Amino acid sequence: MDLKTTSKGLHWEPAERVKKLPPYLFAEIDRQKRELIKQGKKVIDLGVGDPDIPTPGFIIDALAQAARDPSNHRYALDAGMPLFRESIANWFQRRFSVKLDPAKEILPLIGSKEGIAHLPLAVVNPGDVVLVPDPGYPVYKSSTWFAGGEVVLMPLLDQNDFLPDLDAIPQDKLAKAKLMFLNYPNNPTSAVAGLDFFKKAVEFARRHKILIAHDAAYSEFAYDGQKAPSIFEVEGAQEVAVEFHSLSKTFNMTGWRVGFAAGNPEVIALLGKIKSNIDSGIFQAIQLAGKKALDDGHAAWQDNLLTYQKRRDLLVDGFNRMGWTIKKPKSTFYCWIPVPPGYTSAELVMHFLNAMNIVVTPGNGFGPNGEGYFRISLTVPETHIAEALLRIGASPKR
Repeated sequence: MDLKTTSKGLHWEPAERVKKLPPYLFAEIDRQKRELIKQGKKVIDLGVGDPDIPTPGFIIDALAQAARDPSNHRYALDAGMPLFRESIANWFQRRFSVKLDPAKEILPLIGSKEGIAHLPLAVVNPGDVVLVPDPGYPVYKSSTWFAGGEVVLMPLLDQNDFLPDLDAIPQDKLAKAKLMFLNYPNNPTSAVAGLDFFKKAVEFARRHKILIAHDAAYSEFAYDGQKAPSIFEVEGAQEVAVEFHSLSKTFNMTGWRVGFAAGNPEVIALLGKIKSNIDSGIFQAIQLAGKKALDDGHAAWQDNLLTYQKRRDLLVDGFNRMGWTIKKPKSTFYCWIPVPPGYTSAELVMHFLNAMNIVVTPGNGFGPNGEGYFRISLTVPETHIAEALLRIGASPKR
């Protein structure tokens, strides 16, 4: 970034923490996508993880009713409405058979991304090591850098079922480790972690005095009769972990910005202290709509799951009929697909865009261990997936 000259001749240089951020790897893809659309091309966007299905009507109705109540127009409580926190605790009990104290072990968030981004500010000092899965959600790295921490990558490899090898973490880094991010079901690999892995992770965290931050935003997306566990189903996990959940994907509420953190009460209090100095809580009408979603949303969630499973089957079966060899993902609404020989991730993405007018996401955008893969999102109608498969099948190979 160049220095910026203001109208008064002053020079502003970006802060060091901003300089550490990598360039936006998808900027050129976005630019070319917009150019193709301007040319009248029908672009199929399989890159974005934003549900195309509307928020269920009963949740919208709850928002509308709450928004008409003037008592909800004032500042919200920093810690969230007690009614909402109680609904979260009840949902945890029903879903995972885990008991949480709604007053001390739950904190509503302006989306789980916000809480994940603020957590290192609460627990990481400059020079502390933060263990980050790679490939992984970019916010794990950026939030660590903002707090002055050192990122140490934990490779997620196919031969390990995309689970980190905790025993392979260098001892010199482990000695300075303060925080470890985990994310299952996983974005972008779609891997699922079982309780055996979580037991190992909890024991590892206790032994090395590391806090686990488990990003469980896709906990409700597991297919073929499976259910993704919470880390809190492991005995003692609440002593060493916090878990982040989101209503965004489960109930098609990405724009609403509502999620929550749960777990270790001391860490929840520290995160709440950071938030109270940065934001003023979630609009209470949205919290009440979130309560309605958690209380009464089971059928809507099941409908979502069936929709994405049909899309998954359509996409994977279509690729395999064309000679690809792709396993059906067990979770999330992403397919993590090996790049065919002769391409890098970026080259394949540009080939899809320029030759087929299809947007997919390069694996290296999620970290160096994402090279050799690309991600397809299932957040488009089946007709779009079918059309994309036709274009891919008809496109000449390089």
